[in-house]
Amino acid sequence: MPLSYYVLALKGNQGTLLEDVQSLIAYAQEVNFKDVAHDCHETVEKGHGRIETRRYWLISEPEFIAYANPQGSWADLRSIGMVQSARQVDGQTTYETRYYITSLVGSAEEFGKAVRGHWGIENSVHWALDIAFREDESRVRKGHAAQNLVIIRHIALNLLQQEKTAKCGVKAKRLKAGWNEKYLLTVLSGGN
Repeated sequence: MPLSYYVLALKGNQGTLLEDVQSLIAYAQEVNFKDVAHDCHETVEKGHGRIETRRYWLISEPEFIAYANPQGSWADLRSIGMVQSARQVDGQTTYETRYYITSLVGSAEEFGKAVRGHWGIENSVHWALDIAFREDESRVRKGHAAQNLVIIRHIALNLLQQEKTAKCGVKAKRLKAGWNEKYLLTVLSGGN
């Protein structure tokens, strides 16, 4: 995998990009990927009482990329991707499909590793924010306050994780910074 690359999950907030990628991949599937430069990979994970099957498709067909990125707005866009997940828990199966754009090209296995790495980072950051800051309980909704508080929490989380003098968790460091001005200054100065 290259040292510098991007893999971005698509949501409905990028104009028609999500719909364009969905239709391109649907077309490729419809023609059974005939004459479409692509790769696919599948993983099956068992554990914690569940079975999760993930199928990764990575399409690097130049015509598809030109269609998805007609203005060249996405620098180094090389591929579009899709991940289909099937999760079986207690006899019930749930399905999820996600779409991506990426600067990676060629290997759906590498694409899958990058996607899973992103999920792992997102999950660990979300968990830390929820435990240390009770982010899931926030009911702030007015104006841009919710987005502003997310940024402030991320900055605070990063500062608390960088601070190494206190041998405790992020939640305890946050509380200590609230009780002790000297320690708060240590956190805010990055330990300098």
